[in-house]
Amino acid sequence: MNNGITLPDNASHNEADNVNNLTIRERMYLRVIYHLLQQSEPVIAAHVTRWLNVTASTVTQTLQQLVARGFINRKGSITLTATGLALAETMVQQHYILECFLSEIMGMSWHLVHHEALRLEQALSPTLEAHISALVSHATTCPHGNLIPGRNVREQGFVRLDTVQGQGNFIIRRVAEEAEEQIDLLRYLQGNLLVPGTTVYVLITSSLYGVTLRYGNREISISPDIAMVLWGEYDTLEEEEHPDQVA
Repeated sequence: MNNGITLPDNASHNEADNVNNLTIRERMYLRVIYHLLQQSEPVIAAHVTRWLNVTASTVTQTLQQLVARGFINRKGSITLTATGLALAETMVQQHYILECFLSEIMGMSWHLVHHEALRLEQALSPTLEAHISALVSHATTCPHGNLIPGRNVREQGFVRLDTVQGQGNFIIRRVAEEAEEQIDLLRYLQGNLLVPGTTVYVLITSSLYGVTLRYGNREISISPDIAMVLWGEYDTLEEEEHPDQVA
């Protein structure tokens, strides 16, 4: 009896084994490049440097290694090869499944699951992944709202909070992956209920000073940097009566 768990086939085993053969640095760089490419903008070395907060020379050296291994191309902007993309999608899927497991099954705090998943995924076997995946098989996004690759769901054209104009309702749907590297930022977002599913009313927007929001009986101003990591649905309808409720 398998309790409804579908064990991985040979192809899944091979892909997972390939991921496990990557160095920690290679895993990190491929994941960052994958997420940057999801933003539909050209990816350059400076973007990777900013995300990882390392020196430009370190990034250049590692990118050269990834080119040599056939994982990325560097003709102008950085792109993933077919091999690199397959590895990156497998890693991101594993990571998000672990985040869901830690949050939903283990009850771990929302702002901690990203870093704990990073530690666990390096020892994740295909068989253990299949068991964990079955426990969270309903999930289509990670706890921070980012789509899980392979779950056949497409993002619905969300907009960044810092780009909205005028007053209106904004339903937070996801937190940018780059923000997950900052535990203090995630703790701040969680403490102020600025998490996926929360509806806020945009009162004031300023590219210089940020965004002022109202939800429930609270009003809060957030910086442009924080507004940049919140993605969701926006409309200019009148303020909802109870906009702090989770959608």
